[in-house]
Amino acid sequence: MQIPHIAVIIIIAANVIISMKGFNDLSFFEKYKFNVAGIRRGEQIRMFSSAFLHADFSHLLFNMLTLYFFADVVIDQVGVMYFVIIYVASLLAGNLLAFYFHKDEPHYSAIGASGAVMGILYSAILFYPDMSLFIFFIPIPIPAWLFGMAYLLYSIYGMKNRVGNIGHDAHIGGAVGGYVLTLLFAPILFQSSLWIVILLAVPLIILFIMHKAGKL
Repeated sequence: MQIPHIAVIIIIAANVIISMKGFNDLSFFEKYKFNVAGIRRGEQIRMFSSAFLHADFSHLLFNMLTLYFFADVVIDQVGVMYFVIIYVASLLAGNLLAFYFHKDEPHYSAIGASGAVMGILYSAILFYPDMSLFIFFIPIPIPAWLFGMAYLLYSIYGMKNRVGNIGHDAHIGGAVGGYVLTLLFAPILFQSSLWIVILLAVPLIILFIMHKAGKL
C-alpha cells in the first residue's frame, strides 16, 4: 500500500479529527454542518466546515478511502497545488449547488466530504478513463468512464426524486468542479482524450436542460 502525499495525509487527518469531534459534540456538529437557515443568517463558514463532518464512521471511512485511492493519480498529473485547488473548489461547488437548489428550504442540512472527493474522482477519470473500478456488490471491473457517466446520471435522478438521505446535488456540484478545473489545468486532455471529455459532459448538459425545463 503506497504512502500518500503529505497533502493527502493532512486532508484525511483534518476530516478524521473534525468528524470525531462532531461525533462526540452535538453542539459543534450543529454549529458547523451545512444548514440553509444558518448560511442565510450569514454563517458562510458552514459552506466549508460541513465538508469535514460526517454522519458516522462508515461515512467517513468510505470518503477517505476513495480520496486515498485517487488523490495521488491527480497529484501525479497536475501537481499538489492544483490537486488542493481542485479538492477545495469541488467542495465549495458541491455546497453551492446544494444551496442553490435548497435555498428556500431553511431546515435542509448536509455534511460530508463527498463533493470534494467526487471532484478528485472525476479528475482522475479524465486522466485515466480506462482504469478499472470495482464497485460494492458488483464482481466485475467497470471502466472508469462508464462509472463516471452512470454515477452522474444516477445523481441527477436521485436529486430529482429525492432518493435516499444523500446529497446528490453536492455530488454533482463536486463532479462539475473537478471536471472543469481539470480541463483548465490540463487542456491537453482536449487533444488526448476528447472522447471522454465529451462523454462526461453529456450528463451535465442533461442536468442543464432539465433545470431550464423546470424538471428539477
